[in-house]
Amino acid sequence: MKKIFILLLMFSAVFVNAQAFKGKGDTKFDVGANFQDGGSGVRVAADFGVAENISFGFVSSYLLGVSKIEGEKPNFGDRFDLKGRFDAHLGPILTLGQNVDIYPGLDLSLKNFGAHLGARYFFSEGIGVFSEIGFPIAKYDPTTTDRFQNLNNQFVVNIGFSFNL
Repeated sequence: MKKIFILLLMFSAVFVNAQAFKGKGDTKFDVGANFQDGGSGVRVAADFGVAENISFGFVSSYLLGVSKIEGEKPNFGDRFDLKGRFDAHLGPILTLGQNVDIYPGLDLSLKNFGAHLGARYFFSEGIGVFSEIGFPIAKYDPTTTDRFQNLNNQFVVNIGFSFNL
């Protein structure tokens, strides 16, 4: 049922020029999947525009398909991560068009301090797609022997749908 709803939503979208980032007061909501070594999962993010090309937000991710490590599956705390994030939106600066946005940013999570680079393309005023890569800059405790530490401390690729609220 979810797949049918998403397909209908995509096909019913009116293809007009939509601005990918409008600046202060703009809110973006991303829903997607993340892919990484040892597992894949779901991801939800929200960005809130606070200046012309700046936004703050949060990201929550949960790994679903996780491989066993040393014969043991990770628990909820090992699979879950929550991040606060800061983005600089370059689409308006680079004049890539009103429906394209490229954004580098930094994030501070329960597991690490990291960076990301993403892009959004909006088909209409309200719906688009996004892709983002992320990587840790500093792990909180790189000397730990916790076998599940690397689940949320590695290079990740995220893809999904973006909604303009």
